[in-house]
Amino acid sequence: MSAKDAGSGCEIVVADIGGTHARFALATIAADGAVSLGEPVKLQTADHASLQTAWEALGRMLGRTLPREAAIAIAAPIQGEVVRMTNSPWTLHPGRLADQLGLDAHILINDFAAVAHAVDCAEPDDLVHLTGPDIPLPDRGAISIVGPGTGLGIALLLRTGGHSHVVETEGGHVDFAPLDSVEDRLLAHLREHHTRVSAERVVSGPGLRAIYRVLAELEDRDMPRGDDKALWSMALEGTDSLSAAALERFCLCLGAVAGDVALTHGPAPVVIAGGLGYRLRDVLPRSGFAERFAAKGRYAALMRNQSVKLITHPEPGLFGAAHAFAKRSAD
Repeated sequence: MSAKDAGSGCEIVVADIGGTHARFALATIAADGAVSLGEPVKLQTADHASLQTAWEALGRMLGRTLPREAAIAIAAPIQGEVVRMTNSPWTLHPGRLADQLGLDAHILINDFAAVAHAVDCAEPDDLVHLTGPDIPLPDRGAISIVGPGTGLGIALLLRTGGHSHVVETEGGHVDFAPLDSVEDRLLAHLREHHTRVSAERVVSGPGLRAIYRVLAELEDRDMPRGDDKALWSMALEGTDSLSAAALERFCLCLGAVAGDVALTHGPAPVVIAGGLGYRLRDVLPRSGFAERFAAKGRYAALMRNQSVKLITHPEPGLFGAAHAFAKRSAD
């Protein structure tokens, strides 16, 4: 049985599986396709051997039998008979998911495809303006979705007048392009550990530590104690001058990458998403993000005319996955 056969007016499980967290919720899809999302449950992927064992843990936590229909978004390219996550040891076998999870109907999509579906359905209040013209997202044309988290997600939303198409991509794995001497040093540092340095190595959660280390070496300082989570908290709270400088550099790099993606897709308007994107909603407008986004040489004037927004829905992956299921069922 496929998602198309599942019909509407149903309850489903939605899942957003990232490198660090596996988020779940029960969602109700009304007969008209409207989605009502239940209270999210967040599990650590490191605490569970597989999606199947995390699914079983979810059922125990909720104290009930889970619905037999599901929308699953995962941080990996959905190709072939085996799906291996980029930033997690979990491995999925799409052809066996239905039997493993006890499902009659399901869809499996890329996590940033799910976010793109959320952007497509977002209310105006769920989109905060960052830079460029403060206008609504267009009804026609391309919209780029860029989101830093454990990795760097990128997707394309294409609107063609009454219809929307989501294109899954792995754009976060393009080459990192340094733009000044500090970023030259950052690239050299990362090359000591990676054969190839992608944009994701810089514009993602672990990237802040790499940036901090380069700045610390520049000033002959020691690295702070604690993990990446502690470093991010220190940077966002502004309790340390070097972590604040690292955060500013992170925002510069995010602006440059977002601008490159916008150029690739048109240029096109951009929506910033991702777990870190949400945490940076108050930081980005005060940073050099906008300057770097538009700093594209002969195309600078054109880039300054591209609207950049940030989605503030607390669970866009879950929300978007549910909408993707509803849309697939209605087709």
